[in-house]
Amino acid sequence: MKLLVTLALSAALCGLITPVSGAAPQASPGQQSATVDRVTMLTDRRAAVFVRSPSMREIIQVQVLLPPQRTGPRPTLYLLDGAGGGEESNYRESTWTQKTDAVAFFADKPVNVVLPVGGTGSYYTNWLRPDPTLGVDEWETFLTRELPPIIEARFAGNGVNAIAGLSMGAHAALNLATRHPAMFAGVAAFSGCPDNSQSNSRLSVRATVAWKGGDADNMWGPEGDPAWAANDPMRNADALRGKAVYLSTGNGVIGPLDDPSTVDGLSAITLGAALEAAALQCTRLFDARLRQLGIPATVRYRDTGTHSWPYWQLDLHDAWPTLARALRV
Repeated sequence: MKLLVTLALSAALCGLITPVSGAAPQASPGQQSATVDRVTMLTDRRAAVFVRSPSMREIIQVQVLLPPQRTGPRPTLYLLDGAGGGEESNYRESTWTQKTDAVAFFADKPVNVVLPVGGTGSYYTNWLRPDPTLGVDEWETFLTRELPPIIEARFAGNGVNAIAGLSMGAHAALNLATRHPAMFAGVAAFSGCPDNSQSNSRLSVRATVAWKGGDADNMWGPEGDPAWAANDPMRNADALRGKAVYLSTGNGVIGPLDDPSTVDGLSAITLGAALEAAALQCTRLFDARLRQLGIPATVRYRDTGTHSWPYWQLDLHDAWPTLARALRV
């Protein structure tokens, strides 16, 4: 795991690149509910929803990809971004819709697809305190309590949900699935490091947050704070029992989808290769943990691939049968 330490620090310093049904979680007594500020239809199948979030203390945009048939209730897939959280488009949209074929891929799928815009370096979790750079992050509350009733009411959600994410969002997807097992029937994690138990893994988390200007002490506290264990998918993996689980990773070997002539160029590919090699180590550990617990999962180890969007597009396609099973479609 020494490699993971080196890679995490490199990312920080370089500045590079049981199925469930029923109603969505409701606000607890005394908790202020989120409200819709406005909805802009970007196309007839893609909505930009601006939500006034009491927990986040601001208006948060999410985009919703709508199914071809909208005459009845349907399930919902929450699709989380990486560490950039949409910064690549100046937060106009999720990087999923900017850099993959997600819009076209889901065009014939009978599900709502919810894509948060924002969350840079946040791990989509509730932070212990506001951060001077990243501000107020209460993403767990927003995604699991404030947003679902809006999706259910506005977009005919049927209470069946799954969640997926890549890199930082892969850790977050598994974390939210283990912390809210009644909400999510399935989870997919692409190129993630879903572990807070080892010091090197925690350093990786800290480096990701620092890369985006934040301080992970404001997120889960200093070493030894119980919040690190409470948000550890490895430690809490037993909560995935009965769910549809998909994991994938490359191995850092440069493959046919890596193009050194792109804007990012060879330096990005080199860093992406190193980061994906670290993700491979983490995925193997998490795979072993699930096997130890007797929890079945679909696990794909690609024989090439760096930490980059063309591979995550392939992963999303490959994960769909697992997610579809969880969503009952």
